[in-house]
Amino acid sequence: QANKLRTKTLRNTLNPTWNETLTYYGITDEDMIRKTLRISVCDEDKFRHNEFIGETRIPLKKLKPNQTKNFNICLEKQLPIDKTEDKSLEERGRILISLKYSSQKQGLLVGIIRCAHLAAMDANGYSDPYVKTYLKPDEDKKSKHKTAVKKKTLNPEFNEEFCYEIKHGDLAKKTLEVTVWDYDIGKSNDFIGGVVLGINAKGERLKHWFDCLKNKDKKIERWHTLTNELPGAVLSD
Repeated sequence: QANKLRTKTLRNTLNPTWNETLTYYGITDEDMIRKTLRISVCDEDKFRHNEFIGETRIPLKKLKPNQTKNFNICLEKQLPIDKTEDKSLEERGRILISLKYSSQKQGLLVGIIRCAHLAAMDANGYSDPYVKTYLKPDEDKKSKHKTAVKKKTLNPEFNEEFCYEIKHGDLAKKTLEVTVWDYDIGKSNDFIGGVVLGINAKGERLKHWFDCLKNKDKKIERWHTLTNELPGAVLSD
């Protein structure tokens, strides 16, 4: 449910007009091929659970870039969830990362720009997120960088940049591990999700790393999907 958006409630009507725009940030090309937008209409009830009225689904591949498309669709009863999706890698939100190899600084600049629709970890329906980065292998844990904590948000903006001093030739042997955490006072912080970029990654994660290695001194920004699983991650802080 990390990426659920909702309109305001309109009272006492069977012909509601919302005129609202709901925005999903960080939609990748892969999403546009693979994902479906699910739209449900519900009846808000103060004393009981909200009642389901009907729903419809729109595969994103029906849309063209920068074109507005209107649909006039009948609502159906609740449709079964597609079981073919890989549930093992549960999606926990999105992160926008910039990478640049700087000849001047002789190092990799990693920008943590923002996250979108993170999974909520706290009882108030929000999280207090911060981001941690490691450049691995890293025997003595010297490569850890941390952003500031952003309070009570699922769409934090960080705009922080970290520099890893490293020879350009050595980058191909490294992987960048990025994890997002929910800060909790007095108890251990909750792991929200993570992503690993490097030569052994796949898809957008590999392409981003490769583009960075190939284009020295060029800043390359990309959105990545956070999942609940991270190879080799120590899930503590």
